[in-house]
Amino acid sequence: MKFLISAGEASSDLYGAQLIVALRRRARKDDEPLEFMGVGGECMRAAGCDTVVDSRHLAVVGMTEIVGHLPKIYSEFRKLLRAVDESKTKPAVTVVIDSPAFNFRVAREMHARGIPVIYFVAPQLWAWREHRVKRIQRWIKKVLCIFPFEEAFYRKYGVDVEYVGHPLADMPKPEISRAQYAQENGLDPARTWIALLPGSRRKEVKAHLSGMMEAAALLQSQSAKYQFLFPVATSLDMGWFRSMMAQTESASRNPKLMTASMIPVSNAAAALLHSRAATVTSGTATVEAALMGTPFVVVYRLSPLTFFAAKRLVKVPHVAMPNLIAGRQIVPELLQEEFTAENVVKHLQPLIDDGEPRRQMLANLAGVQAALRRKGQRPAIERAADAIMRSI
Repeated sequence: MKFLISAGEASSDLYGAQLIVALRRRARKDDEPLEFMGVGGECMRAAGCDTVVDSRHLAVVGMTEIVGHLPKIYSEFRKLLRAVDESKTKPAVTVVIDSPAFNFRVAREMHARGIPVIYFVAPQLWAWREHRVKRIQRWIKKVLCIFPFEEAFYRKYGVDVEYVGHPLADMPKPEISRAQYAQENGLDPARTWIALLPGSRRKEVKAHLSGMMEAAALLQSQSAKYQFLFPVATSLDMGWFRSMMAQTESASRNPKLMTASMIPVSNAAAALLHSRAATVTSGTATVEAALMGTPFVVVYRLSPLTFFAAKRLVKVPHVAMPNLIAGRQIVPELLQEEFTAENVVKHLQPLIDDGEPRRQMLANLAGVQAALRRKGQRPAIERAADAIMRSI
């Protein structure tokens, strides 16, 4: 039995890999081995998936930013379709994970070929572009959502939907000790660590890195006790990230912006776990930070045109998922022109120091953790795998 899995993001690649492992466990001993093909990255390849398209080629953000990448994205899309059409064994099911801009097109083409499509990590149509639910109704056999409030939204439109839980909520905290993590990444365990996560796409890093480095320099000028950790997503090349930091340092007019205390590291979860506080680019990483219990500030910057369009279309009061889960703002959001080094430090400093702001955020993050980690609930990936196998 062959599965087509399409995961266009770093987080989706991780979920896809976990799903492959879970599905393989469900194969009967007398069955032929399960085969997997599709769109993914390092995690899915390690799990045994034939990644026809590398998800790094699809990592583009923003409505205006995507225009220049369309020829490449379309080329990769056609490559995927050719691989499906030329495959000796037709996929029994397609599982698309997040990335609606790309995956809605995959869903349309697979539906046209008579291959049932399941959407795991449902597109956030409740936030904007609600009219796209018609595509779900037309092309998607079943939706597997990861946030509890999403189920009611899809049921309202008659979609076959099942809430399976968030995969990150089931992942154990990293077991690596602070001392070992320091040794592996060239860090000083005696200093106070601050994690700065600029995003998993190159465009996001280019938009956020300089602001984060300026904020780090401002904090460093106040105290030499800090060391700043820049987790590099698996979808990015470490060498490229280091070169971006060097370019930012050389282009800066701030003489205090020196990268000696700013260290690119691997393993974002461990960086968050061992850091006193963090600044996080809006996205999946905000959920990860909440689950690690690390007080943080959310930032995001788009092109002015994209942001203008998004402001008119988005219907939710917050952009950070922990705030949406809590139903109120529990972590500061610094968007567009509000994302400055001074504002980051202004909101981050109270979370570093012992005091009521830090205690209050820790309590609020515990509430988010409780909402995502429901007692007695089976792991999200296991529930998703069961739902997929039932569908075929």
